[in-house]
Amino acid sequence: MSIDHPSFGRIDPNRVIIFDTTLRDGEQSPGFSMNLAEKLRMAEALEELGVDVMEAGFPVASKGDFDSVHQIAQKMKSTVVCALARSGGKNDIASAGEAIKPAKRGRIHNFISTSPLHMKYKLRMEPETVLEVIEAGNRAARQFTDDVEWSAEDGSRTEPDFLCRCVETAIRAGATTINIPDTVGYSTPEDMARIFADLRARVPGADGVIFSTHNHNDLGLGVANTIAALKAGARQVECTINGIGERAGNAALEEIIMVLRTRHDVLPFTTGIHTERLLRTSRMLATITGFDVQPNKAIVGRNAFAHESGIHQDGILKNAATYEIMTPESVGWTRSSLVLGKHSGRAAFRDKLKAMGYDKLEEEQFNEAFARFKDLADRKKVIYDDDLVALVDDEVRDHARIRFISLDVTAGSRRPATADLVLEVDGARREGHAEGQGPVDAAFNAIRAIVPHDATLQLYSVGAVTEGSDAQARTSVRLGEDGKLVDGQGADADTLVSAVRAYVHALNKLLVKRDRAEPAALEA
Repeated sequence: MSIDHPSFGRIDPNRVIIFDTTLRDGEQSPGFSMNLAEKLRMAEALEELGVDVMEAGFPVASKGDFDSVHQIAQKMKSTVVCALARSGGKNDIASAGEAIKPAKRGRIHNFISTSPLHMKYKLRMEPETVLEVIEAGNRAARQFTDDVEWSAEDGSRTEPDFLCRCVETAIRAGATTINIPDTVGYSTPEDMARIFADLRARVPGADGVIFSTHNHNDLGLGVANTIAALKAGARQVECTINGIGERAGNAALEEIIMVLRTRHDVLPFTTGIHTERLLRTSRMLATITGFDVQPNKAIVGRNAFAHESGIHQDGILKNAATYEIMTPESVGWTRSSLVLGKHSGRAAFRDKLKAMGYDKLEEEQFNEAFARFKDLADRKKVIYDDDLVALVDDEVRDHARIRFISLDVTAGSRRPATADLVLEVDGARREGHAEGQGPVDAAFNAIRAIVPHDATLQLYSVGAVTEGSDAQARTSVRLGEDGKLVDGQGADADTLVSAVRAYVHALNKLLVKRDRAEPAALEA
């Protein structure tokens, strides 16, 4: 049965709306954060990918969150821009409505907890009070937009009868999308199927709204629960790129999309996603957050289409379908190829980057990337696509406050290591000198000498971008401060330089995160 929706018009019964919450729920991942420029880049990539709805942030949380939602709303051409709000927040609904005001199509997504556990210990509200808040919140949201979504936080652990009452109240008050999240990743696919089938059968007006599913991955069932909800009648899925999100993350967009595409024989659903952009979008997010996906990650992990077993390799050579259920090209993979050399000019370099999807670099970023490419070509015999990806990604990372300039290190077995470092901090050139137990320790101490801070180093890891002893190093750094975690990445032919770049990236992200605060708690 078709449904008329304020943002999408008449929706085909098998059309699934893709609601991406990378910029909101995804950014709540421990260690992940984005500044305004990074959110705008990611928003443009998500629109190009074809997501239907983009949850851009939680406007009442901070001025930064409000500004990011507001500016994304101004820039998006086709994607619905959604702002999150608590149903009973004092200023939440008004802040969300103001933030999405410039959007061609805007949505307010309001929520409140409905499980006995949450109502008693988190909200300290009686069920009847929660119902009153649901009605008031959705009616308030309708004053700003006809596209209103309501979520039952911890909905999967809510008593069925009360959940039906909550959903009925939200629909009656003007909600056009009803989301039942598995907030803590507790449910099984059978649970999700029962919940959605029950709501659609029992709640008056259920046939006139879109049901949505939002699944966390604490038990590794996020995607399975999403598919079960779709089979039971949900027609919106809430997900994130690379499955990022709080704790173990959310259901991964790329996995859901490729399940629907690959198993269309039993899941006859359609979406507006351009699958060949999945890998590019995944890598962009990894660059921005400073956190790579694990090698064996489905769809976008570097081992997703790798075959080491002799039996598998033999089968692949004879017919790829023997061991590959989808083509690498369908999600954006290409074979790593030799590229430009040290005699290549700016025009050739620009054309190559454009072919690789880097067609929106600012001129300063392009110039820095070209200079590093020429330097790398003098130091490395063979340059691959992945080498270019590493150095260009390094240039488009957040360097808003602190920027790496140069590093000189002396180290050996007979004396302490020393580091002389030059950084640009808020536009001013600063120099630092420090000793350490080794060259990395000395370099990091030099950063502290230039930019004093109390953050602790919680993770430091180094990997190679490509094969060979002359491969670029890619370093990951995690810093922690007052419960806030940030991850940074850096790449360079020199391992120590890549380490400093990663630390500086993390420090820039920490400066952004310091300005954020939790909104005031709801009051009964």
